[in-house]
Amino acid sequence: MLRLSITIPATLFFFSFVTILIALMQAVQIPFGALPSESARLATEPVSHFAHAFGGAVFGLIGPIQFGRVLAGKYGRLHRLMGRVFVISGAALSMSSITLIWSFSDSHSLLVTGGRFVCGVALGIALICAILAIRRRNITKHRDWMIRAYALGIGATAVSMVFIPIYAITGEPPMGVLADIIFMGSWALCVGLAEYIIRRIRSRT
Repeated sequence: MLRLSITIPATLFFFSFVTILIALMQAVQIPFGALPSESARLATEPVSHFAHAFGGAVFGLIGPIQFGRVLAGKYGRLHRLMGRVFVISGAALSMSSITLIWSFSDSHSLLVTGGRFVCGVALGIALICAILAIRRRNITKHRDWMIRAYALGIGATAVSMVFIPIYAITGEPPMGVLADIIFMGSWALCVGLAEYIIRRIRSRT
């Protein structure tokens, strides 16, 4: 169990490092108006964009640490404090994603826009369910909903892990319907992996 408590967070950090780094860069660029040209359109929604970037970075950084502590069986004051920050950053990520989708609904296809909206709403619901579970002292349900929330919130990482190799090999990112299928398929894979992990943990405990 101790090995898992180290291996899983390290793996999550490894796969989400690029996404977290980009989010942190944007969180610094937004207040100074130094966004790159491909993100300049988001300058019209600086508050939502900043909440999305900064909230996503904090969410991605805290999540693996929290899961490592859970697997190690350490439920202390620090875990509760970081859990509150995790929920707040996740709520910011959820609400800002819905706001940005509403403001830029024509920037992506209907499939991607609809999928991102569903994931944003589902993230908020998962966080609420996690809070309700811990208020009832149901640790198992709380852990399960936190894992689901993390998978929904960090889904963009799974997308980048597919898009970046394709871009490196072909010299250009996927486009059109293929890009939409890869985008939503990668996100769905991330959520499916979370459900698999939940069932594995349940079977071991």
